[in-house]
Amino acid sequence: MPKITAAPVFVVMGVAGTGKSTVAGLLADHLHWELQEGDDLHPPANVAKMSAGIPLTDEDRWPSLDAIAGWIDEKAERGEPGIVTCSALKRSYRDRLRRPNVIFVFLNGPREVIEARMAARKDHYMPLSLLNSQLATLEPPTADENVVEINLGATPAEEVAEVLRVLEGKIKPSANPRSESQQDSA
Repeated sequence: MPKITAAPVFVVMGVAGTGKSTVAGLLADHLHWELQEGDDLHPPANVAKMSAGIPLTDEDRWPSLDAIAGWIDEKAERGEPGIVTCSALKRSYRDRLRRPNVIFVFLNGPREVIEARMAARKDHYMPLSLLNSQLATLEPPTADENVVEINLGATPAEEVAEVLRVLEGKIKPSANPRSESQQDSA
């Protein structure tokens, strides 16, 4: 069972196509927590590489991981919960994001499910061709990493319900719904 702090931040993680943005958005709507799309924190050069089907290196990833870590730190300083998406494929990447208030929500499932989700996406820069490199890079989180693993295959709403079931009684929705601008960015 993950450890919960007063103002947790969920890092919704997994390889491309697992539904991180969808699940994170549904969680944010349900809990009325702020959502930060990790893809928006990639430098333009990273987006260009991925759009061209070129896998990112560790050096490419550090700036966006540092930006996500900064966002997490801001939430902690204000005592606010939040949700951020990030592939967080390697333990070293998760180590960069790990804080006492961070819970990793690991979306994991069979390649066939992930391929189908990727193929159904519209207007996303990450091509299906990069799934192999994502799966090869993935170091699944271990129990000592404060993680909730969600097995893919259900609907996103059912996956969110599973996250909430696992953390039942340990997290609370915010009193104020997300602002209109936060909802637009989801």
